[in-house]
Amino acid sequence: MNRPTHRLAQPWIAAALLAPALILLTVFAFVPTAATLWDSFFREAMPTRSPRFVGLGVYRSVIADPVFWQVARNNLIYAASTITLSTAIAFGMALWANAKLPGRALVRLAYFTPTVLPMIAAANLWLYFYTPDIGVFDRIGSWFGAGRINWLGEPGTALWAVIVVAVWKEAGFFMIFYLAALQSIPADLREAARIEGAGRLTCVRRVVWPLLMPTTIFIAVNALINSVSLIDHLFILTRGGPDNASKLLLYWVWENAFTYFDQASAAALTVIILLVLAVAAIAQMRWAERRTHYQ
Repeated sequence: MNRPTHRLAQPWIAAALLAPALILLTVFAFVPTAATLWDSFFREAMPTRSPRFVGLGVYRSVIADPVFWQVARNNLIYAASTITLSTAIAFGMALWANAKLPGRALVRLAYFTPTVLPMIAAANLWLYFYTPDIGVFDRIGSWFGAGRINWLGEPGTALWAVIVVAVWKEAGFFMIFYLAALQSIPADLREAARIEGAGRLTCVRRVVWPLLMPTTIFIAVNALINSVSLIDHLFILTRGGPDNASKLLLYWVWENAFTYFDQASAAALTVIILLVLAVAAIAQMRWAERRTHYQ
């Protein structure tokens, strides 16, 4: 007995629907990743000779470079700070923006406005806060007798100044996801908690926060990716200085490729970043999966 025609057509329909995404991923993700991995095994061509296969030699030279470890440490601090602060601030803003307040729409708009600014524009805006003597922070500090602080020019403050800009830029974006998740929580759950005598803080900690764990996982993974992929503000604020104090991994990749023209080291660094991101994202999701409740 012949199968119905519509059942035979289902695999082809699924393939046709998946084909555009698969083509885009292949062209812009899979092929570049494979090419980068391949290039990381070869020293770049000299004018008089072809590229030379060196195996893991490029990786060994990258790992032996003390600048790599300093930049990796900077990125670890940057990632831990931006992920934690952006998530916590976004959650707090979402709770505030979801409350029944007069002018609630203006509160949401104010929180979300930094998100729509390009990172270059945001960095230029923050220069007016950080510039020594004439910046907003130094002007306010002078009212209380504080001395001049070069926020972007001191090794102890440069990285933290960059972190503040990133958190300010990202928190409003993550707030949108928390706000949408908060509005999907049934009101009767909160009412039941209040009837049982739970206060507002207990309700948030015992009812709201566990139900938002899937959203938190999504935000944390995106914040992890952003902590490695967003470097636009470095070009405006510090250019990785002073003395590599605020340099991040992707900026170090860019410098190797386009300042020092060391394509092999740039490729090896890119592969290392991809591997670390994959391992961190998998570990993050597996850890959170055990503590996640899906509605």
